[in-house]
Amino acid sequence: MAENAAHVTSAISASLPSIFEVLAQDSLMGSVRPALKHAVKVLAENRPEKFGFLLRWYDEIYTGLDFILQNYYLHKYSASFAENFYGLRRYANGNAQTKNLSRKAHWKSLVCLVILPYLKLKLDHWFEETRHNLNTGQLPKRQAMKRLYRVFVAVYPYIHMSWEGSMLAYQVAYMFGKTSWHSPLLHLSGTRLSHDEEEEEESDRLSFSDQWSSSSLPGKLNLTTRKALSVTAVTLSTGLSVGVFFLQFLEWWYASDNNTPSLMALPVPDPPKTDRDLIKTSHDVCPLCLKVRTNHTALSTSGFVFCYPCIYDYIKQHRCCPVTSYPSRQEHLIKLYPPES
Repeated sequence: MAENAAHVTSAISASLPSIFEVLAQDSLMGSVRPALKHAVKVLAENRPEKFGFLLRWYDEIYTGLDFILQNYYLHKYSASFAENFYGLRRYANGNAQTKNLSRKAHWKSLVCLVILPYLKLKLDHWFEETRHNLNTGQLPKRQAMKRLYRVFVAVYPYIHMSWEGSMLAYQVAYMFGKTSWHSPLLHLSGTRLSHDEEEEEESDRLSFSDQWSSSSLPGKLNLTTRKALSVTAVTLSTGLSVGVFFLQFLEWWYASDNNTPSLMALPVPDPPKTDRDLIKTSHDVCPLCLKVRTNHTALSTSGFVFCYPCIYDYIKQHRCCPVTSYPSRQEHLIKLYPPES
């Protein structure tokens, strides 16, 4: 009896993907959202009148596109985009005999892949905003709403900790072979991940050849159309896969920007030690060219105002403020508009 049970357990474990595969496919889609948001942020900062709405409604637009993408992959491959990317497939209730998901399993998977993560993200944003308003005293005047916000700020960290703890518990249990689900969302969807069987593709090729040889002219035209649509779908999938690597590069770019020292972290500069009389006597003189300023531009690291061509060329060459010698970049230049302009 024990030997039979061990044999069944090993057979089930062999069909399950490794912990590295499931974690890799989880992190794949997790890296797309911030990377794509950084690209949208760059567009919105350069053209706010055209792309500003993309940044304001980014979470909703991304969720809508993600819903369409995941719905297509669940219908076509019985897997999410990331799961299909790593050669995995979902089977309802651990049944590897059915090729396609049932309608109930399809929609439950879609809710767990798209809707619940979106709600969790909005709750996180609401918590940060509410905590900030609580610390700054910007709460509603009604006592009932104030009490509700305070309760939410006090309770939500424990809810978040419980959720993250359950994710970790599922991953540890999956790693030691104690469960067939690596996350509570997968368990909630009523499906199980397994490796996609290559034999199905081979049988599809054989069946296509057999159908082609035995079909009439209209049947061959139908098979050709279906084959062309299949090739188109594979091409789109490949394009999305290549796009994922591009988005991961954007994520690295976004992380490198976040790791740069903040402007507010720079020390407050001391008063200038040179040309004090010149700066006091005439506030319209550029400290570099010693002429009346044109195209006023402030350097945010020091607060001094220069002519734009003067300070732009100086920063480009020396990478520091000409008065205080504090490290500066071209991004620290701020265009000023005098009242008479």
